[in-house]
Amino acid sequence: MNKKLKIGVLGAARGTCMINILSKHPEAELAAVCDKYAPALNEVKKNAEKNGIKLSCYNNFEDFLKADMDAVILANYAHQHAPFAIRCLKAGKHVLSEVLPCATIAEGAALIDAVEESRLIYAYAENYCYMQHHFEMWRRIKSGEIGEISYAEGEYIHDCTSIWPRITYGDPMHWRNNMHTNFYCTHSLGPMLMAIDKRPVSVSGFDLPDYCRNGKVPETLGAGLMLVKLENGAVCRALHGGLRRAEQPNDNYIYYGDLGTMETGRFSDAPVVNVYKEGEKYCHGEWERYNPKQFIKPKAEYKNPGHMGSDYYPTNFFIEKILGQKDGIEWSIDVYKAVEMGICGILAHRSVLNGNIPMKVPNLRNKSERNLYRNDCETTFPDIENGKLVSRRELPPARERDEQFQKYIAGLWNEHAEFEKYPY
Repeated sequence: MNKKLKIGVLGAARGTCMINILSKHPEAELAAVCDKYAPALNEVKKNAEKNGIKLSCYNNFEDFLKADMDAVILANYAHQHAPFAIRCLKAGKHVLSEVLPCATIAEGAALIDAVEESRLIYAYAENYCYMQHHFEMWRRIKSGEIGEISYAEGEYIHDCTSIWPRITYGDPMHWRNNMHTNFYCTHSLGPMLMAIDKRPVSVSGFDLPDYCRNGKVPETLGAGLMLVKLENGAVCRALHGGLRRAEQPNDNYIYYGDLGTMETGRFSDAPVVNVYKEGEKYCHGEWERYNPKQFIKPKAEYKNPGHMGSDYYPTNFFIEKILGQKDGIEWSIDVYKAVEMGICGILAHRSVLNGNIPMKVPNLRNKSERNLYRNDCETTFPDIENGKLVSRRELPPARERDEQFQKYIAGLWNEHAEFEKYPY
């Protein structure tokens, strides 16, 4: 193909990884970047000029959407992806959405409508599915090596307390300050849903409190836990949030199948993929422990594609799927899987607010069932259009402590210039 796909990026902060990938990709080029935050946009302009890349830069979405481009990568705020994705699809642009897909179930239904009506490509950039250890396990589970999965666990633990000023601008209205503990759930749940490839049918959610050892962290941070039942009866346990651990994110997964077990190495000195395959005799088999090599190599050399190399794959597979290439069709995450991942978190929070009882996960692939959820707008975000606000926690947090924390964070933001680079 002589003509490269022209792709725009909304969000110059989180979008930095995608911008870098597009700058060298043999089948696509960076056409435009949009961001309301001037320092981040100026950095993009400076780097583009330095590398001889011609692109258009915008500080408003309306002008950006009119740019000459085939597709858009959404790297804006995590609770605002669905409305922007729908606008892009209606404007004839393919869409790659960063985490998360939707802020309400109604948004998820509308997003699926827009994809079906436009017949364009929508892909979901859940990079934890493509971390090398999990991508390898996904490949092997998909091939049937450990049989039918009956139970799985996924953990994404990331204590962001020390970087909270940088990632929230010190703004009390930032989405991170208004999310519930199960909202940011697809790093833990997503890899399991992709590897097992079964639709979720019910979810129970739990809040895990942060006990505020220093008296400054509000109760709203904490962590979330959910138990998700799949259509084949299997159960997934997904844990996510800010429990005490080193600042570096920690992710682990384990799968129990009827032919064996597959799990990641929990600590840094352990092999990252561990596989037990049972032989003809029950409870007798062999272990294989190793650090996997990339089974799909990048099409260009990148110094740091982001998130230990995993950020390359969602963008690359999105491009390949638009072009009808085999790997993109096989490995890109479609809108149905994306929305199912996202609404499990929304329903887990609904479960929390209702005594942890199981909540049905609607089959939004079915249009008649989708119609029942078009007005389901429960959310903890005050800026969602037509949103029905609900509490962020089962028990309301201490407002005084929350306000003190926000003042503390705002003070750190204003005092430290180093916090000003790339908040998102």
